[in-house]
Parts: sequence; structure tokens; C-alpha cells
Amino acid sequence: MTETGNGRPATGNGNARVLDAHCHLWHFDANEYDWIPEEPAVLRQDHLAADLVRELDAAGIDGAIAVQARQSLAENDFLLEQADASGGRIRGVVGWVDLAADDVRDVVARYASRPLLVGVRHIVQAESDPDFLERPAFNRGIALLHEYGLAYDVLVYAPQLPAAIAFVDRHPAQPFVLDHIAKPAIAASRFDEAWLRDLREIARRPHVTCKLSGLVTEVRDPTWDGDLLRRYLDTALDAFGPSRLMFGSDWPVCRLRTDYGEWVSVMRAYTDALSPDERDAVWATTAQRVYKTLCLR
Repeated sequence: MTETGNGRPATGNGNARVLDAHCHLWHFDANEYDWIPEEPAVLRQDHLAADLVRELDAAGIDGAIAVQARQSLAENDFLLEQADASGGRIRGVVGWVDLAADDVRDVVARYASRPLLVGVRHIVQAESDPDFLERPAFNRGIALLHEYGLAYDVLVYAPQLPAAIAFVDRHPAQPFVLDHIAKPAIAASRFDEAWLRDLREIARRPHVTCKLSGLVTEVRDPTWDGDLLRRYLDTALDAFGPSRLMFGSDWPVCRLRTDYGEWVSVMRAYTDALSPDERDAVWATTAQRVYKTLCLR
């Protein structure tokens, strides 16, 4: 990708800047974040707004979307406080709401009144019930989100994609964001053909966009490089097109396999062949449109 003098990707639209659509923040607590592995221990420490801003500055990224890592209303309050502490660099928060609760409308309305709350997410990948996305109460909660201008991030593993397809079909007016290209199992010796088929199918829904994020932690091999990931990235690009893709780092989770700057470099190299407007979409404007936010400082 052509770069500007400050190391940022050049864009075709002078108003577009660079936005990381998927980061996490936490005060580390082993009980609160029991999904974080003991080894490697790199995630078992605080990762706060000031730490994220240092990564953004070093990589030439203008802003970020902070995404929930705990399923509690306290997570929303924490991330919104971190956004306030970020000097405007955190441009939006994807939080969590119990969408099946009786008081869901009141809770959604309260958080939707906060301008930086731009979406919600549930960690569906961890649900043991294969029919979780069919639950009537959960779907009633989803049906409220469009009314309040909120996106919904779909976090599933590749085998859960058929259920996710049926789920998004029930809500054709709701903007959905598929996290981490649905987390295929990535290995040099085997390509996930079922994932390819299902990703192409969900991409046929125009109200679904997709994040180019989280790939490195799905690699099953001891090492990885951009060539290993290219077929997965190509599949997403072909299925969704640049106007429905957004760059994300999945920092600090990505630190299990890479660092922030390396992932940005891999994605800059990958998007180099795109046109300026297509690069704008992946690096800024898709996320701006879906999350109704700006990445300008």
C-alpha cells in the first residue's frame, strides 16, 4: 500500500483516516477473564487505553473500536470510561447487553443514549447450546437494536456459520458484523472447504459486513506468514467485496501470535493491490458507516 509521510496508508478520500475496528481492553483479573490462557502469559496483565494509544501511534492508526471481552453491563461502563480516557482515539464501543432479559428495552435505550456505544455483542462461540441463536427471547432483543441505531457483532466459530446464516435472515434490517471471518481453522496442510462455502453464503446477505481480524490466533501451525493467510483473506475479499470489509487487529489477543505492528504491516501489504477507494473501505469507511462513527481525531 502506498503510505503517507507519517507511515499511514494513503487513501483516495482526503476525509478518510485509518480505523482499527476490533480491539479489547481490560484490567486483568483471572476470575473475570477466565478464557485467557495461562501460557503464554502475555495477556495476563492490564491492557488499557493508554497502552492501545501507544500501539496506534506506533503503527500510524488514527482510531479504534473497543469490543467487549466480558458479558456484563460493567464491561460497557469500563469501556466507555476508557474511551473517555483515550483522548478521542477510541471512536466507538461494542458492548454487551442481556438481550433475553425482560428489561432489555430499558437497558438498550440507556446505553444507546451514550454516543460512543455503537453496537453490542454476545460471545456465541462459547455457548454450548447449538440452538442458542434460535432462542425467541434473544431474537426479540436483537429486533430492538435497529430501532436504536446499534450494530450487532456476530462472534462464532466456522461450524456455527449455518446457524448464523439462519439468524441474520431473521433480521434483514439489522446491521450485522461478522467477527474474525468466522474463525476458520487455519493450517497449511488443510483448507476448510465448509467454512469457504458457508462464508460465501452469509456474504450474500447485504446487511452483513465482516472484519479482517483474529486470523493469527486461529493458525494451527507453529509458524505463520502472510502467504498462509492469503487464501482466507482472498475468500473474504471475494465474498464480501471491500465495501463490506473492515480492518481489525484483535489487539491484545493477537499478541498470542504476533504484535500489533506486524499485523498492520501484513494487512497493508495485502491491501496494496486494491484501488484507493477500496483501501478506504477496508481501512476506514466500512467501519465508519456500520458503526456510525468517525475516525478523525
